Amino acid sequence: MKFTLAQILSFIAVAENLHFGKAAEELNMTQPPLSRQIQKLEKSIGVQLFERNNRNVTLTPAGESFLAEAYGLLASVERAPRRAQKIAEGAWGQITIGCTAVSSFGVLGDLLSRMADRLPGVSVEIAEMVTAEEVKALSEGLIDIGLGRPDRVPSIVETTQIHSERLVVAVPAHHEFAGRTSVASSEIANQTLIMHSPTKARYFYDLTVRYIDVGANEIAHSLSQILTIVNLVAAGRGIAIVSESASSLRVDGVSYIPLSDVPDDVVELHAIWNPESRNPALRQVIDLIRNENLSA
Repeated sequence: MKFTLAQILSFIAVAENLHFGKAAEELNMTQPPLSRQIQKLEKSIGVQLFERNNRNVTLTPAGESFLAEAYGLLASVERAPRRAQKIAEGAWGQITIGCTAVSSFGVLGDLLSRMADRLPGVSVEIAEMVTAEEVKALSEGLIDIGLGRPDRVPSIVETTQIHSERLVVAVPAHHEFAGRTSVASSEIANQTLIMHSPTKARYFYDLTVRYIDVGANEIAHSLSQILTIVNLVAAGRGIAIVSESASSLRVDGVSYIPLSDVPDDVVELHAIWNPESRNPALRQVIDLIRNENLSA
């Protein structure tokens, strides 16, 4: 079954006017070629669309049904150029975001809200993964942009910092530090520590050993998932050095105390992407990230 846009336009004109002469005038053509367009259309779809006599032209039941479909086809044709333009501009499309667990505490939600406001035509899929997995997924085209830690990013990937925060000590509610407003890193000695894994959570492991004398403490557990770490703190298994955003987990029985001698912005979160990506929507998302303060 094949028919042309010209045939659809001819059919709609005749159906609306119910008069071949008036339809031909509306289309700036003569009546014979208009009649041929209708005949070709009827032959193509295999049904009679009009009842014709010397006085009247009426739609058949099949013609009435086809008219509704014809309007839909015409609307799709009219929308197609603008849709293509919007996709090329990045105003429509799809973005897949890879994110670490901690990045979902505030930053991811803020980014998604601003995308929904500024880029309503862009749909979003979320994939939770650590930074090293994000880099691999970017190279394979499985995600468009990642929210990850800067030390795990190769030079072939472009980045921009979107958030920074401080390190805090997560302690059980009954711990001696629990009522304090701050703790010096030198005070964390002879404690039982719950550590980030040096392989699976290398970024936080490195931050911890940079500021804390880990050797002066007992290591109870070494883990990669922040929720498990905080829950073990709540269970009294030890204390942990975590990002301030971990407090958003709201695990009962855990207090978070800032480290007084550690810079407030030491924990960084970056947006990372493949500069060779051909997804137009990615450019719009990067511009949004660069122009707005997601930490606010």
